[in-house]
Amino acid sequence: MQTWFQSAARHSSANATSHLFQCSARRARSLAACACLIPKEAIMSLPRPALDPELNAKLSAFPLGADLNAEILTQMRQYAVPAETYLEGRSVQRRDLSVRSIDGFDLPISVFLPEMPALDATCIYWLHGGGMVMGDRFANLDIPLEWLERHGAVVVTIEYRLAPEVCGSTLVEDCYQGLLWIAAHADELGINPERIIVAGPSAGGGLAAGVTLMARDLTGPAIAAQILICPMLDHRNITKSSQQYAGDPGVWTREKNVFAWQSVLRGQSGNNVSSYVSPALEPDLSGLPTTYIDAGSAEVFRDEDVDYACRIWAVGGQAELHVWAGGFHGFDAMFPDANLSAAARAARTDWLGRVLNACS
Repeated sequence: MQTWFQSAARHSSANATSHLFQCSARRARSLAACACLIPKEAIMSLPRPALDPELNAKLSAFPLGADLNAEILTQMRQYAVPAETYLEGRSVQRRDLSVRSIDGFDLPISVFLPEMPALDATCIYWLHGGGMVMGDRFANLDIPLEWLERHGAVVVTIEYRLAPEVCGSTLVEDCYQGLLWIAAHADELGINPERIIVAGPSAGGGLAAGVTLMARDLTGPAIAAQILICPMLDHRNITKSSQQYAGDPGVWTREKNVFAWQSVLRGQSGNNVSSYVSPALEPDLSGLPTTYIDAGSAEVFRDEDVDYACRIWAVGGQAELHVWAGGFHGFDAMFPDANLSAAARAARTDWLGRVLNACS
């Protein structure tokens, strides 16, 4: 089965023509010049943790690029893994519905239930990755479907709108509307509204963190836990790991991250950036549900993810943090059969089991 990460990675160095995103590409180049506080030569000379040998061998077969721009983004958006690929061989019910955004757009939403649903089931609200500029609600659906099979969970995933067509807080607000819809339809879905778990990888992990902050601040639906998988939390690109992974091809590089964030922010900076959009900006991480965070040691987001966990602990919160030695960004989604990937997925699933047992 080809995963979404594999499909995207195979086309990350493609060349296509698009006028729609040219403005965002120019802004991204401008931001790249500002974000780099030390010379490019110095960044490229920084030592990096070695990749896991098995993962390195698998990754060598993929023609990765260092940059993301408007033309490449247009090409990459053409490739997606349909939900049927993930559903094949699974006993799962599927419902396709829609949720109205706060500005009146219908956002597609899909619900996946066990063939024999349990009463008061756990709900996994899955927010897909893709740098907030690509991907769809079915990306890496195999991860939450494993939790459906293991724990009898109902999985809900939403098609939030992408940058640069929308920007700022629109993306996280779309996701929050999905959370409100889940809570309002708990009886219909057969879920316990006090057992909603928000989860996502990469950009989806950042959006999950933003949705959780919104729910806390707005006294919204109760969130039992958040699972942040290599989350994209900080638009500033100021960490050591964000400098280490620049200049060379990779699944997600500093350059790709700069382009994605500039597409989302469209010129916003400083105090104008909401912590719901860039959760690392949030000064108060108290009052959050129990949190799972993981990352690879060899990826851009490593340091901002570790810092987020540390700051949750600092205010008395509960977080479990895993940094997988030799893992690159999205390694377990891209190569789920690798030994390190299997260990990462098992740790995540086991943690979820412990959380659900504690809620029983």
